[in-house]
Amino acid sequence: METRVKLRQLLESNEILVAPGAHDALTAKIIEQVGFKALYMSGYGQAASYLGQPDVGLMTMTEMISKVNNIVNCVRIPVICDGDTGFGNLVNVVRTVREYEKAGAAAIQLEDQVFPKKCGHMSGKQVIPTEEMVDKIRAAVAARTDPDFIIIARTDARSVFGIEEAIERGKAYEKAGADVIFVESPESVEEMKMITSSFNVPVLANMVEGGRTPLLSAAELQQIGYDLVIFPTASTYITAHAVQDLMNELKRTGTTKNLLKKMIPFNEFNNLIGLPWVKEIESGNFSSLLNK
Repeated sequence: METRVKLRQLLESNEILVAPGAHDALTAKIIEQVGFKALYMSGYGQAASYLGQPDVGLMTMTEMISKVNNIVNCVRIPVICDGDTGFGNLVNVVRTVREYEKAGAAAIQLEDQVFPKKCGHMSGKQVIPTEEMVDKIRAAVAARTDPDFIIIARTDARSVFGIEEAIERGKAYEKAGADVIFVESPESVEEMKMITSSFNVPVLANMVEGGRTPLLSAAELQQIGYDLVIFPTASTYITAHAVQDLMNELKRTGTTKNLLKKMIPFNEFNNLIGLPWVKEIESGNFSSLLNK
């Protein structure tokens, strides 16, 4: 699949890959329109936007697959997808990988938390034994049918056992065949440097606003040694803030006219979501289907 090959090429380049988080398909379209080369489908954002609930393992695999389909089908850039714990045991991991791959994801992230999981920057997390997660990674690698489909192994052990244990787990997951290592929630730049100097495969940084990890720029992360950075929560937080402002204003004044300058105009929004393409199809111009 072209997007998977592209993602591998991006990870092998000398420039850090920035993948903003998309909590819905509209956000994904904006990420692509702005010019980012990849995006991250956040489980945190899906739980918030789809269920109105926190990221505590409530999203099912079938619900997540539906979201993968929606986002993959509206963009042409690689989509990196949160696969939580694989939604169960080894058999579940095999099915999860195959379903994500079939839905068009370029990569899946699997983590070593005990199910039901929690957001990586929340307290109260627990992790499964290293050997159990190694088996999950081996199962994921064996389950994929496209060798370019990327397996990202995440460990949440830093907040449970410390940074040394987290790095040792990451090394075991790398040995098991993971394509990218994601050590969640380091708490200092020094810990981040320990992480990036410990692996031979690309390493992922997770920038959560208000989380446990220092919030660094892409350039700073590249200098430390990271190959990929995700910003999984930013679009969710800023959307919620903007809608709160809108509703408070509407409640206070009874009108939205004072916020028109903060809104995308009607015609511009219709262009963003693809109305011109629909009109071409309606007029009988099917050549545009080749680009969709």
